[in-house]
Amino acid sequence: MPRILLIDDDAQLGPPLAAYFARFDMSLTCALRPSEGLALLRAAPRQGGFDAAILDVMLPEMDGFELCRTIRKESDIPIIMLTARGDVMDRVVGLELGADDYVPKPFEPRELVARVQTVLRRRTTSAPAASCLEFDGLSIDPTTRTVLRQGQSLELTSTEFDLLHLLARDAGKVFTRDDILNHLRGHEAELYTRAVDIVVSRLRKKLEPLDAIKTLRNAGYALALGRAPTAGGGRVQP
Repeated sequence: MPRILLIDDDAQLGPPLAAYFARFDMSLTCALRPSEGLALLRAAPRQGGFDAAILDVMLPEMDGFELCRTIRKESDIPIIMLTARGDVMDRVVGLELGADDYVPKPFEPRELVARVQTVLRRRTTSAPAASCLEFDGLSIDPTTRTVLRQGQSLELTSTEFDLLHLLARDAGKVFTRDDILNHLRGHEAELYTRAVDIVVSRLRKKLEPLDAIKTLRNAGYALALGRAPTAGGGRVQP
Protein backbone atom coordinates (compact mmCIF):
# COMPACT_ATOMS: atom_id res chain seq x y z
CA MET A 1 0.00 0.00 0.00
CA PRO A 2 1.53 3.36 -1.03
CA ARG A 3 2.39 5.67 1.88
CA ILE A 4 1.71 9.38 1.37
CA LEU A 5 2.83 12.20 3.67
CA LEU A 6 0.65 15.31 3.96
CA ILE A 7 2.22 18.42 5.55
CA ASP A 8 -0.56 20.95 6.19
CA ASP A 9 -1.26 22.98 9.32
CA ASP A 10 -5.03 22.57 8.97
CA ALA A 11 -5.77 19.99 11.68
CA GLN A 12 -9.30 19.51 10.32
CA LEU A 13 -8.07 18.46 6.88
CA GLY A 14 -5.95 15.42 7.66
CA PRO A 15 -8.32 12.87 9.28
CA PRO A 16 -11.12 12.97 6.67
CA LEU A 17 -8.55 13.06 3.86
CA ALA A 18 -6.77 10.04 5.32
CA ALA A 19 -10.09 8.16 5.45
CA TYR A 20 -10.74 9.09 1.82
CA PHE A 21 -7.27 7.97 0.68
CA ALA A 22 -7.81 4.63 2.43
CA ARG A 23 -10.71 3.98 0.05
CA PHE A 24 -8.13 3.94 -2.74
CA ASP A 25 -5.69 1.67 -0.87
CA MET A 26 -3.33 4.47 0.09
CA SER A 27 -2.11 5.31 3.58
CA LEU A 28 -2.01 9.04 4.35
CA THR A 29 0.11 10.25 7.28
CA CYS A 30 -0.47 13.84 8.41
CA ALA A 31 2.01 16.35 9.87
CA LEU A 32 0.95 19.83 10.99
CA ARG A 33 4.41 21.43 10.97
CA PRO A 34 7.35 21.23 8.55
CA SER A 35 9.71 20.06 11.31
CA GLU A 36 7.37 17.18 12.10
CA GLY A 37 7.05 16.28 8.42
CA LEU A 38 10.82 16.36 7.85
CA ALA A 39 11.36 14.14 10.89
CA LEU A 40 8.87 11.62 9.50
CA LEU A 41 10.53 11.67 6.07
CA ARG A 42 14.00 11.18 7.54
CA ALA A 43 12.84 8.29 9.73
CA ALA A 44 10.74 6.73 6.98
CA PRO A 45 13.47 4.75 5.16
CA ARG A 46 13.80 2.58 8.27
CA GLN A 47 10.07 1.89 8.06
CA GLY A 48 9.61 1.30 4.35
CA GLY A 49 9.65 4.94 3.25
CA PHE A 50 7.03 7.32 1.87
CA ASP A 51 6.03 7.14 -1.78
CA ALA A 52 4.94 10.79 -2.23
CA ALA A 53 4.56 14.02 -0.28
CA ILE A 54 1.84 16.68 -0.40
CA LEU A 55 2.91 20.13 0.81
CA ASP A 56 0.75 23.16 1.57
CA VAL A 57 2.31 26.48 0.58
CA MET A 58 1.18 28.39 3.68
CA LEU A 59 2.88 26.74 6.67
CA PRO A 60 4.37 27.79 10.01
CA GLU A 61 8.16 27.59 10.59
CA MET A 62 8.85 27.71 6.84
CA ASP A 63 6.62 28.02 3.81
CA GLY A 64 5.96 25.16 1.42
CA PHE A 65 8.54 26.43 -1.06
CA GLU A 66 11.36 26.35 1.47
CA LEU A 67 10.13 22.95 2.63
CA CYS A 68 10.14 21.67 -0.96
CA ARG A 69 13.69 22.98 -1.41
CA THR A 70 14.81 21.24 1.79
CA ILE A 71 13.24 17.92 0.81
CA ARG A 72 14.76 18.10 -2.67
CA LYS A 73 18.25 18.33 -1.16
CA GLU A 74 17.67 14.98 0.52
CA SER A 75 15.20 13.03 -1.60
CA ASP A 76 13.70 12.59 -5.07
CA ILE A 77 10.30 11.65 -3.62
CA PRO A 78 7.42 12.93 -5.81
CA ILE A 79 6.06 16.21 -4.40
CA ILE A 80 2.63 17.75 -5.00
CA MET A 81 2.11 21.35 -3.90
CA LEU A 82 -1.21 22.73 -2.62
CA THR A 83 -1.47 26.29 -3.95
CA ALA A 84 -3.97 29.13 -3.87
CA ARG A 85 -6.44 28.93 -6.75
CA GLY A 86 -5.41 31.11 -9.67
CA ASP A 87 -1.97 31.95 -8.22
CA VAL A 88 0.17 31.02 -11.20
CA MET A 89 3.37 32.28 -9.56
CA ASP A 90 2.95 29.75 -6.74
CA ARG A 91 2.83 26.99 -9.33
CA VAL A 92 5.81 28.35 -11.23
CA VAL A 93 7.94 28.68 -8.09
CA GLY A 94 6.99 25.19 -6.94
CA LEU A 95 7.99 23.68 -10.28
CA GLU A 96 11.26 25.61 -10.26
CA LEU A 97 12.08 24.12 -6.86
CA GLY A 98 11.45 20.57 -8.03
CA ALA A 99 7.77 19.89 -7.33
CA ASP A 100 6.19 17.33 -9.64
CA ASP A 101 2.65 18.70 -9.70
CA TYR A 102 0.29 21.13 -8.01
CA VAL A 103 -3.33 21.12 -6.88
CA PRO A 104 -5.11 24.47 -6.36
CA LYS A 105 -7.09 25.07 -3.18
CA PRO A 106 -9.92 24.50 -2.55
CA PHE A 107 -9.79 21.05 -4.12
CA GLU A 108 -11.92 17.96 -4.45
CA PRO A 109 -10.39 14.96 -2.63
CA ARG A 110 -10.87 12.82 -5.74
CA GLU A 111 -8.72 15.24 -7.75
CA LEU A 112 -5.91 15.06 -5.20
CA VAL A 113 -6.10 11.26 -5.20
CA ALA A 114 -5.91 11.28 -9.02
CA ARG A 115 -2.83 13.51 -8.98
CA VAL A 116 -1.10 11.28 -6.43
CA GLN A 117 -1.95 8.19 -8.48
CA THR A 118 -0.51 9.87 -11.56
CA VAL A 119 2.85 10.74 -9.99
CA LEU A 120 3.10 7.27 -8.47
CA ARG A 121 2.32 5.65 -11.82
CA ARG A 122 4.93 7.77 -13.58
CA ARG A 123 7.49 6.76 -10.98
CA THR A 124 6.84 3.03 -11.09
CA THR A 125 6.08 2.47 -14.78
CA SER A 126 8.99 1.31 -16.88
CA ALA A 127 9.11 0.00 -20.41
CA PRO A 128 9.07 -3.81 -20.77
CA ALA A 129 12.58 -5.24 -20.97
CA ALA A 130 13.92 -1.69 -21.11
CA SER A 131 17.64 -1.47 -21.77
CA CYS A 132 20.01 1.34 -20.89
CA LEU A 133 20.17 4.24 -23.29
CA GLU A 134 23.82 5.15 -23.86
CA PHE A 135 25.00 8.48 -25.23
CA ASP A 136 28.26 10.38 -25.26
CA GLY A 137 28.78 11.09 -21.56
CA LEU A 138 25.25 10.04 -20.53
CA SER A 139 23.69 6.74 -19.47
CA ILE A 140 19.96 6.34 -18.74
CA ASP A 141 18.55 3.20 -17.14
CA PRO A 142 14.72 3.18 -17.45
CA THR A 143 14.35 0.11 -15.22
CA THR A 144 16.10 1.55 -12.17
CA ARG A 145 15.35 5.16 -13.20
CA THR A 146 18.98 6.12 -12.72
CA VAL A 147 21.12 8.50 -14.78
CA LEU A 148 24.90 8.70 -15.00
CA ARG A 149 26.53 11.86 -16.37
CA GLN A 150 30.16 11.19 -17.24
CA GLY A 151 30.07 8.33 -14.74
CA GLN A 152 28.54 10.43 -11.95
CA SER A 153 25.10 9.58 -10.61
CA LEU A 154 22.53 12.37 -10.94
CA GLU A 155 19.61 13.02 -8.60
CA LEU A 156 16.61 13.80 -10.78
CA THR A 157 13.01 14.34 -9.78
CA SER A 158 10.38 12.05 -11.29
CA THR A 159 9.37 14.75 -13.76
CA GLU A 160 12.96 15.47 -14.79
CA PHE A 161 13.66 11.78 -15.37
CA ASP A 162 10.47 11.32 -17.39
CA LEU A 163 11.37 14.31 -19.58
CA LEU A 164 14.92 13.08 -20.16
CA HIS A 165 13.69 9.57 -20.95
CA LEU A 166 11.14 10.96 -23.41
CA LEU A 167 13.82 12.92 -25.28
CA ALA A 168 16.31 10.05 -25.15
CA ARG A 169 13.98 7.42 -26.58
CA ASP A 170 13.90 9.42 -29.83
CA ALA A 171 17.18 11.27 -29.67
CA GLY A 172 17.29 14.06 -32.21
CA LYS A 173 13.51 14.23 -32.59
CA VAL A 174 12.00 17.61 -31.78
CA PHE A 175 9.28 17.49 -29.12
CA THR A 176 6.93 20.45 -28.91
CA ARG A 177 5.87 21.85 -25.56
CA ASP A 178 2.45 20.30 -26.10
CA ASP A 179 4.07 16.89 -26.72
CA ILE A 180 5.96 17.19 -23.46
CA LEU A 181 2.96 18.45 -21.49
CA ASN A 182 0.85 15.56 -22.75
CA HIS A 183 3.54 13.11 -21.67
CA LEU A 184 4.31 14.64 -18.28
CA ARG A 185 0.97 15.98 -17.16
CA GLY A 186 -1.48 13.51 -18.65
CA HIS A 187 -4.96 14.66 -17.72
CA GLU A 188 -3.88 18.28 -17.32
CA ALA A 189 -1.98 18.95 -20.50
CA GLU A 190 -3.46 22.44 -20.57
CA LEU A 191 -1.39 23.42 -17.51
CA TYR A 192 0.77 26.13 -19.08
CA THR A 193 3.72 25.99 -21.43
CA ARG A 194 6.08 27.77 -19.05
CA ALA A 195 6.03 24.61 -16.90
CA VAL A 196 7.91 22.81 -19.67
CA ASP A 197 10.54 25.55 -19.89
CA ILE A 198 11.07 25.37 -16.13
CA VAL A 199 11.60 21.60 -16.10
CA VAL A 200 13.88 21.76 -19.16
CA SER A 201 15.94 24.51 -17.51
CA ARG A 202 16.36 22.47 -14.31
CA LEU A 203 17.30 19.35 -16.25
CA ARG A 204 19.72 21.17 -18.53
CA LYS A 205 21.55 22.61 -15.51
CA LYS A 206 21.89 19.17 -13.90
CA LEU A 207 23.30 17.73 -17.13
CA GLU A 208 26.07 20.34 -17.36
CA PRO A 209 28.78 20.37 -18.63
CA LEU A 210 27.06 18.26 -21.29
CA ASP A 211 25.27 20.37 -23.87
CA ALA A 212 22.51 17.79 -23.93
CA ILE A 213 19.25 19.56 -24.76
CA LYS A 214 18.84 21.76 -27.82
CA THR A 215 16.16 24.43 -28.04
CA LEU A 216 14.66 24.95 -31.49
CA ARG A 217 13.00 28.35 -31.67
CA ASN A 218 9.22 28.13 -32.15
CA ALA A 219 9.50 24.36 -32.34
CA GLY A 220 10.51 22.67 -29.10
CA TYR A 221 13.31 20.64 -27.57
CA ALA A 222 15.49 17.71 -28.62
CA LEU A 223 18.27 15.61 -27.13
CA ALA A 224 21.43 16.71 -28.91
CA LEU A 225 23.83 13.96 -27.82
CA GLY A 226 25.24 11.28 -30.09
CA ARG A 227 24.94 7.61 -29.25
CA ALA A 228 27.87 6.10 -27.36
CA PRO A 229 30.12 3.96 -29.57
CA THR A 230 28.70 0.59 -28.51
CA ALA A 231 27.86 -2.46 -30.61
CA GLY A 232 25.11 -1.67 -33.09
CA GLY A 233 25.07 2.02 -32.26
CA GLY A 234 26.16 4.89 -34.42
CA ARG A 235 25.81 8.55 -33.77
CA VAL A 236 22.40 10.09 -33.56
CA GLN A 237 22.39 13.37 -35.35
CA PRO A 238 20.81 16.24 -33.36
